[in-house]
Amino acid sequence: MPLKERNVLIVLFASLLISCGGSSDYFPKPKGYNRLDLPAHKYVQLEEKHPYTFEHNVNAIVEPDTFGNAEPHWIILHYKDMMARIQLTYKPLNGDLNKLSKHIDDAYKLAGKHHVKADSQVEKVVELENGKRAVVIELEGEVPSHFQFYVTDTSQHYLRGAVYLIEPTLNDSLRPLVNYMKDDCMHLLETLKWTE
Repeated sequence: MPLKERNVLIVLFASLLISCGGSSDYFPKPKGYNRLDLPAHKYVQLEEKHPYTFEHNVNAIVEPDTFGNAEPHWIILHYKDMMARIQLTYKPLNGDLNKLSKHIDDAYKLAGKHHVKADSQVEKVVELENGKRAVVIELEGEVPSHFQFYVTDTSQHYLRGAVYLIEPTLNDSLRPLVNYMKDDCMHLLETLKWTE
């Protein structure tokens, strides 16, 4: 190999060694989470005619529920930009306490389906400022639904809601979105009125 080429190789090799040198301490970067830019809460009255009405976030598109055995007055508040939704299922009671008991049992069964991945489940009765009571179920862990609720007047109306995150990722990174959706659910419950 000619001297000129050998000198070029030595200089390149020396540059490589110098650029890799420096401190022998290596510190890995901490794992990062997705950044969530959530819009301010702003609410409008539900326009569709149902046996209930409430205020919902302007960022949610109201869609009919088309899943499986969907019934009339089942709707979805779809937050497309946030890849989340609130599924609302309404059941008329017609004064039948057995129906109410069955629907309440179903609410706990549906929440219980998440026990496989849930770290914890907390249920509480919430006294709302509008005089109604709601049962809220909060789940922790890598679950698709972190917040569920039901509200009833015990004689005519029963409404159940569940927040679903469409794109599950690490739970810590979703905490701001879960809290945002929880705030929207609580506003929905505070402004809920039965219309029939």
